[in-house]
Amino acid sequence: MTPEMIGLVGLAILLIMLALRVPVAIAMFTVGLVGVSVLRNPTVALSYLSSETFSLASSADLLVIPLFILMGNVATESGMSRRLYDAAYSWIGHWRGGLASATVVGSGGFAALSGSSVASALTMGRVALGEMERFRYSHRLSCGAVAAGGTLGILIPPSTGFVLYAILTQQSIGRLFLAGVVPGLVLMGLFILTILILTTLNPALGPKGPKASWGQRMTATLGSFPLIGLVAVTIGGIYGGIFSPTEAAGIGALLAILYGLLTRHLSLKGLWAALTDSVSTTAVVMLVLIGAHVFGPFLALSHVPTMVGNWLTALPLGPIGIVLVILCTYLILGCFMEGYAMLVLTMPIFFPVITGLGFDPIWFGVVVVVMLEMGLITPPVGINVFIVKSVAPHVDMSEIFRGVWPFLMAMIALVVLLILWPDLALMLPNTMLGAG
Repeated sequence: MTPEMIGLVGLAILLIMLALRVPVAIAMFTVGLVGVSVLRNPTVALSYLSSETFSLASSADLLVIPLFILMGNVATESGMSRRLYDAAYSWIGHWRGGLASATVVGSGGFAALSGSSVASALTMGRVALGEMERFRYSHRLSCGAVAAGGTLGILIPPSTGFVLYAILTQQSIGRLFLAGVVPGLVLMGLFILTILILTTLNPALGPKGPKASWGQRMTATLGSFPLIGLVAVTIGGIYGGIFSPTEAAGIGALLAILYGLLTRHLSLKGLWAALTDSVSTTAVVMLVLIGAHVFGPFLALSHVPTMVGNWLTALPLGPIGIVLVILCTYLILGCFMEGYAMLVLTMPIFFPVITGLGFDPIWFGVVVVVMLEMGLITPPVGINVFIVKSVAPHVDMSEIFRGVWPFLMAMIALVVLLILWPDLALMLPNTMLGAG
C-alpha cells in the first residue's frame, strides 16, 4: 500500500471516529500514532508524541489561551456582559426587533472578552431569551439571534479559533486578533440589519419594547464602561504595540479580577468557578493542539496534503475558483464536524494551497473562522443551536434551525465582502505599530 493510500485510509478512520463522537484529540492521537508507526515504526511515532507534546506545552505564546479564557470567565461572573446588554437594550430596545438587536450587540461585547462562541450563546441565552419571551417575540427570531450572535465569539478577538489557526500555521496571533475586529463589527451590523429586515417584513416577529428615558440610558451606558475599557486596554494595547498578545491577556485578566473584587461584583466563589472553568477549557484546547501536532507528521509522511494540493491547483478554475471550492468544503464539513476538528484536519491540506496561490494567510484565517462560525449553527450538528435549546427547552429544535437561516445568509454576505475587499480584514494588522 502506497503512503498516499495509507494517508487516505487514516483520514477515513479519523472521520469515522469523529462521527462516532470520539473526542477530537483522542481521535487524532490514535490515527497519528498508528499511522506514523505504519509508515515508519513505533519508535518514531512515540518520539513524535513526546517531542511535539513537550515543545508545544513549553511554548510561552500559548499562555494567551488560559489568560484570555480567565478574563472572559471573570467578566461573566462579575456581570459585565449583562450590563453591556442592558446598555444596548436602553438605546435600541424600542425598535422593532430591538431586543434581538441588543442581544447581538451584547454577544459581540461578550465575544471581545471570552473568545468562546459556546460561552457567548449560553450567557446571552440566559440573559435575553426570557426578556424576549416576555415581550412576545417569535421563538424563531429570538433563538436565531442568540445562536447566531454567539458565533461572534470566535471572530471578534480574543478568539480561541484565531489562536489555534496561528499555532497550526505559524502566523502572528496579534495580527490575527486585529484582522478579526472589522469583520466582526461588520458581521454584527449585518446581523442587526437582518433583524430589521425581518421585523419590517413581519412586525409580529419582534414587537417594540418600552422606550428608556435619557437618564436610564446614561446609567446603563456608564455601567458598560468597565467592559468597554477592558477591551480597549487589551486590543488597543496590541494594536498600539504596547503589549504582546500574551501580555495583553495577562493584564486583561488581572484588571477583570481587580474590578470584580473591588466592586464586590465578584465573590470568592465566583472567582473559584472562573478559575476551574478556565483550567478545564484550557486543557481541552491544549489536548486538541497536541493531537494535531501528532496527526500532522502522519499527514506529511503520507504526502496527502501534496496530493490534494496538486489536484486543487490543477483545476481549471483560477485562484478565486479554488478558494470557493475550499470554502464549499468547509461549509459541507461544518454540517457534520466540530470547528476545532475542521481546523486541525484541513489546515495541513489547504494552507499550502492558499499560500501557494499568493493569498494572504492572515486574510485566509479570517475567512476560515467565518466558515467555522457557520458550522456552529448549521444542521444537524450546530452546537450553538443545541446550547440555545438547553436554555429554552420548550422551543422545538426545528424552529431554532429555521431561525438561524437568515443569519447564515448574513455570514455568506460577509465572506463575499472579504473576497471582494480583502482589506476589510487586513487594514488593522497592516497599520499596527511594528507591522511590516
